[in-house]
Amino acid sequence: MMGMGGLETYAVFFLTSVGIYAIICLALNVQWGLSGQFNFGIVAFYALGAYTSAILTGPDSGGSYLGGFGLPLPIGLIGGMIVAGLLGLFIGLICLNLRADYLAIATIGIAEIVRLFLKNEAWLTNGVRGIPGIPRPFFDSGYFELAYLGLVLVLVVLVYLAIERARKAPWGRVLRAIRENEDTAAAAGKDVVGFRIQAFVFGAAIMGLAGGLYAHFIGFISSEAFMPEVGTFLIWVMLIAGGSGNNKGAILGALVIWVIWSGSEFIISQILPASLTTQAGALRLLLIGVLLQVILLTRPAGLLSEERLYRTGRTAQADPKAHRREVR
Repeated sequence: MMGMGGLETYAVFFLTSVGIYAIICLALNVQWGLSGQFNFGIVAFYALGAYTSAILTGPDSGGSYLGGFGLPLPIGLIGGMIVAGLLGLFIGLICLNLRADYLAIATIGIAEIVRLFLKNEAWLTNGVRGIPGIPRPFFDSGYFELAYLGLVLVLVVLVYLAIERARKAPWGRVLRAIRENEDTAAAAGKDVVGFRIQAFVFGAAIMGLAGGLYAHFIGFISSEAFMPEVGTFLIWVMLIAGGSGNNKGAILGALVIWVIWSGSEFIISQILPASLTTQAGALRLLLIGVLLQVILLTRPAGLLSEERLYRTGRTAQADPKAHRREVR
């Protein structure tokens, strides 16, 4: 990239990755933080968004797999959101009347089905060889990384504002009521299953958006990029660490955990001999798992808890001047 050194380029790459993960964490916060739905199949929606956008915008594959439509980037991202949302609707109609633990098992199974489908249906996704040559916007300008970071940050802000507005709206209050006591919400005349499906589809579509952003950022995708360890487990750690129910906490958790995840890769590569580098991934997951246990023991509500969010809001309503003094 012209005009930037190696350190600056890495910093931009790092922040772009954080932004993409922040979007997924915000989506999961809609499903879990607001409505209490235990989606452990995040990677399925993420992967569908990536593959759909790559197929819609990619160049002609010569007939080896579906593609060659050459559509603009916005169409690809919207298409990824629609396909991921449709999968969310399908799961919602079948599974969202299940309790949290059964829903987790169901979403794990569906995510694995989707991953294996994308891996084995070569006519559609080019199989294990993956899809190369995914268009990268702003690439010809020579400042692709910096411009793409700007695009990702803008979308992070837009997604945050949309979810925050939904959280404060009556729709968000109903979701929280269902999360706390769905029997009471049903007795109040609320369509519990309908609201849960809406939240699940909304979150799934945003996960598809993040997948599309990832595909166009890297320029190549394959089924190996969508393993549950990174595509689901790590995102749950981010949300729990940041504070589920708090959108700012979701973004903070993405930043903090990605710093640790990336830093651990560098540290472990320096400590372990070259012959053991293949074991580094498992060791990093172990470290993240230990970190999660520490967080749950010391700050079970996360770095920015939901309780703090509403306590601050009540303080501002009761005494705006006192709230401004607290902020200062």
